[in-house]
Amino acid sequence: MVDRQGLKKDLKMYLITDSNILEGRDFYKCIEDGLRAGTTMLQLREKDIDGGEFLEKALKLRELTRKYGVKFIINDRIDIALLCDADGVHVGQSDIDAKSARKLIGEDKILGVSARTLEEAQKAKEDGADYLGIGTMFSTSTKLDAKSVSFETLEEIKQKVDLPFVLIGGINLDNVGKLKPFNPDGYAIISAILKEQDIYAEVKKWLEVI
Repeated sequence: MVDRQGLKKDLKMYLITDSNILEGRDFYKCIEDGLRAGTTMLQLREKDIDGGEFLEKALKLRELTRKYGVKFIINDRIDIALLCDADGVHVGQSDIDAKSARKLIGEDKILGVSARTLEEAQKAKEDGADYLGIGTMFSTSTKLDAKSVSFETLEEIKQKVDLPFVLIGGINLDNVGKLKPFNPDGYAIISAILKEQDIYAEVKKWLEVI
């Protein structure tokens, strides 16, 4: 079984990969800079690469995350998560359902599920999720089709679904203060960190703010 109390700490600074935002910079160096700076969880999420490249990235990042003692999550691809012995998987509402994902990964791997509504969050918990990724909180360039979650819905999920949760979607250092009153276990960040030239310094800034 997953230790959900320990998981809360791991969710604090949740970095998600996106090669496109790095614009040709060295993928592994950029991600390692983030890990070195204090990222607590890393998710490999690459929508535009084939399975072979995804697996290659997963195997290399598995080594790096072990080096820094950081939990490693694979987005969507359960087969690749199992092949590289990731710490868990994250599934969205249009991916394989959480119950099937849990069956495949077993009880000892972390299962994260995206939720935008109270119903989705409740079902995720029933189906065996260990944590929720709630969002999109603000408009974002990395998920153009994503619908925003209102603060009222966020509060409702927090009150009625007893699971650790991270907030995701368009969060940056200018607007993260609006989310702090909800006391999330962490923030899942993509472009606000990866677009910066000095990723190490940017992660340090985030850790000071959150």
